[in-house]
Amino acid sequence: MAPLPRHVIAFDKDTIEPRQTVTADPALVDRPYRAQSWRHFEKAEKGAMAGIWEAEPHLERVDCDYDELCHILEGTVRLTDAAGVARTFGQGDSFVVAAGFKGTWENLTHVRKVFFILA
Repeated sequence: MAPLPRHVIAFDKDTIEPRQTVTADPALVDRPYRAQSWRHFEKAEKGAMAGIWEAEPHLERVDCDYDELCHILEGTVRLTDAAGVARTFGQGDSFVVAAGFKGTWENLTHVRKVFFILA
């Protein structure tokens, strides 16, 4: 692998170990699901985190207290707000889930995304 310029971070999966999680709380999800993430960038003092996340199909109830930029690499997601307004995003789509969003995040398929979170 070629060296990187100083202060440049490549999202190379093979350079770090993924964080594996299982979310199973029935108050949050329709069924338990597994996810893994590669956190390539973290600045706790700025509330910033970026990397790649992937998970199997599931529906999760969310109440976001952070802003998240998402870019879908694979799969399809549907976000539905508390008023029932829904939008589906697929491969190649980018969007921001802003702090204050309340509703559901639903992976309709296996999903892989690039994310940047700012708390």
